[in-house]
Amino acid sequence: MKNGILGRLQKGTVLGAEGYLFELERRGYIKAGAYVPEVVLDYPNALRQLHREFLRAGSEVMVAFTYYAHRSKLKVIGREKDLEPMNRQALRIAKEISKEGLSSEALAKGENALVAGNICNTWEYDPDNKKKSSEIVRAMYEEQVRWAVEEGVDFIIAETIEYVGEALIALEVIKKSGLPALVTYGATYDKSKDGYEWIEGCKMLEANGADVVGFNCIRGPKTMLPLIEKLRNKVNCYIAAQPVPYHTTKKFPSFQFLKYEKANAFPLYLDRFLCTRFEMASFAKHAKDLGVDYIGICCGGAPHHVRAMAEVLGRTTPASKYSPDMSLHGLLGDETVVKKHEKKFLKKWK
Repeated sequence: MKNGILGRLQKGTVLGAEGYLFELERRGYIKAGAYVPEVVLDYPNALRQLHREFLRAGSEVMVAFTYYAHRSKLKVIGREKDLEPMNRQALRIAKEISKEGLSSEALAKGENALVAGNICNTWEYDPDNKKKSSEIVRAMYEEQVRWAVEEGVDFIIAETIEYVGEALIALEVIKKSGLPALVTYGATYDKSKDGYEWIEGCKMLEANGADVVGFNCIRGPKTMLPLIEKLRNKVNCYIAAQPVPYHTTKKFPSFQFLKYEKANAFPLYLDRFLCTRFEMASFAKHAKDLGVDYIGICCGGAPHHVRAMAEVLGRTTPASKYSPDMSLHGLLGDETVVKKHEKKFLKKWK
């Protein structure tokens, strides 16, 4: 499709945005721990508003908030009966908001935001019981992908997957639907949970027909960029990078293991490690320079991060009307200080 995800990637960088899970938890609509997107049915207008804010900030993709809206997670909170309504409602809301407008450049071309269906890690895949667990996982993916196709999405994202075997099942189900497939790993450990090097896992996805491969969530800019740099030289397909906006380190490359006063900071103390808008703009710039095709942000991301990323990529977004101008501030009216910080952070991840 000319204006589908592959057509747009052919023209240049696509900016996506996620972070629905954490941002809606911060706003009081999702329970930390379970992280089931009950907001889809309980407070749909809250979800509409966040979609709208990401759209205004420059995201070119409205990702249906069906992350963890699968059988395994709904069972945890006793809402299995809401599985299909939750998925269909999320898909319809994403599609509804996608029509509200993009950057001025995109609007000039007559383009709406794209709509992505979403599937994710199931917590059911077990390489030691591969046959049975694969059947369970496949069935979960098949129903979610079927609903996404019926609701008219443009492509499917399979994300935050830690097993190569599970990612390959997700890819196979998406390919059977006939839609483009963007498949990204959550690189929690040095290797996948079933023992593959991450770059090898991406090459396996490419070999099996994935249109876009890469990484999302789990790692912040500092610890994701080295993986991306390696990946760009090893695959020929489009690549994606959507880090969490947190200061992960060489010692703790995954945000689940960052420490605050000797305890895990994840998830309730992560605010202390949050990246600034300038740092996420820096990530977007460096990712583009490395040849990343689909650039985004994941858990912890907020609209101000997305706007900064869009603007450093040369976009003018609807929210750019309200971009900071500290020269207008009565007490701190010194725009040169802001520019110095901006310049400093744009070098940060080199």
